[in-house]
Amino acid sequence: MDNTLYVGLSRQMTLRRELDIIANNIANADTTGFKVESLMVGEAPQAPAQTFSAPKPVKFVLDRGVARDFGQGALHRTEGTLDVAIEGPGFFKISTPEGERYTRDGHFRMDELGRVTTQDGKAVLDEGGGEITIDPQKGAVMIGRDGTVSQGSERVGKIGAVTFDSLSVLEKTGDNLYKNTSNSQPAPASASLIRQGMLESSNVNSIAQITRMLEVTRAYESMAKMMDNAADLSRRSIERMGRVQ
Repeated sequence: MDNTLYVGLSRQMTLRRELDIIANNIANADTTGFKVESLMVGEAPQAPAQTFSAPKPVKFVLDRGVARDFGQGALHRTEGTLDVAIEGPGFFKISTPEGERYTRDGHFRMDELGRVTTQDGKAVLDEGGGEITIDPQKGAVMIGRDGTVSQGSERVGKIGAVTFDSLSVLEKTGDNLYKNTSNSQPAPASASLIRQGMLESSNVNSIAQITRMLEVTRAYESMAKMMDNAADLSRRSIERMGRVQ
């Protein structure tokens, strides 16, 4: 396989990876708090596959990882008592068997023990790292803009919302959750507001993602055609050399 085919293959690999990311964005266009992702692509200079008339070095296409846009999604009203959204930067703290996790998905509920949890039963943590428990007999639940949870005149807890100096330390772990991959601790999201009865939509622009999917598909097909032409040219060159001999 010559340099043209190697370079083309490296580009096809990144295009396939980008298609997977775009498809995932579209699939999560209606997922609460989901953040749109994109592929980062770079160059990787390498020694050529063959030295005859080949540039040195040959620049292959490299997958540099996934970038995530943490921009604010639109807030929409649900009137759900335990539906909450963060207006501004920040994440809710969630307790999982693997440790503390973070999310923008505020579609919470109350479990059979009265704890405020995610839809799949993971406890929502307060500012001190404890669980928030509600007594249905004590009346309606009110959540203030600072995250304070109260029933009547009694303060039940305060939903913990935190921010990070660098969002690059957050790694997606599934179930719309992120983990902190650094040793630094998050800080309270004191500048953000908690909105009860609202949820944050994903920040995916479906039309833009579908358009990008078409562009990537065409680029993949064009690259496949180029590789076929290069392979055909090499084959014909070898055949001609064989006839001359």
